[in-house]
Amino acid sequence: MKNNVVYVFIDASNLWQAQKVKGKLFDFEKLKSYLKQKFNALELEVFYYTAYPAEGTRDYSQDGKHKFFTYLNKGLGFTVRKKELKRIVIHHNDIGDSIQEKGNMDVEMTIDAIHYSEKYATAVFFTGDSDFLSLISYLRNKSKKVYVFSSKNNISQELKTGSDGYCDVLHITEDIWGRDLKHREEKD
Repeated sequence: MKNNVVYVFIDASNLWQAQKVKGKLFDFEKLKSYLKQKFNALELEVFYYTAYPAEGTRDYSQDGKHKFFTYLNKGLGFTVRKKELKRIVIHHNDIGDSIQEKGNMDVEMTIDAIHYSEKYATAVFFTGDSDFLSLISYLRNKSKKVYVFSSKNNISQELKTGSDGYCDVLHITEDIWGRDLKHREEKD
């Protein structure tokens, strides 16, 4: 293992929250270059974790989302871990049923971070979830450098202080931000 091998683990839902606050989308090609330079990485591997709505559960097509996943994988060389959102029916006695969607990818991210840990010296997590503190502590005990990128609205204090460094993605150079975020128009 080389000291300048960096593995990046991106929790798409956490990053999405930052993009909404910023009103811009990340340019993932520029983000990859930024991280390679910031960590002086000879080799940089990026994992992207996301859950997506099942076909037919939205009144819009999912084709664009799947083309984006293909671009990340084939165009930028990211490893994309994705799964369909789980739909859970919640029964309410007084108002009927409702559906909650869940797409947590924490286990997948943890497995990859541990599975590949002999291949990297530095791990970078794009997440703010305090559940990752145990993983970060484990990796640091294995002599890994661990950095966390999130935004002030989505970071737990434990991750800020439990890692080797924290960066607020909202304050990263403007160079990594791409086009303006456009909200989908609601149908009447």
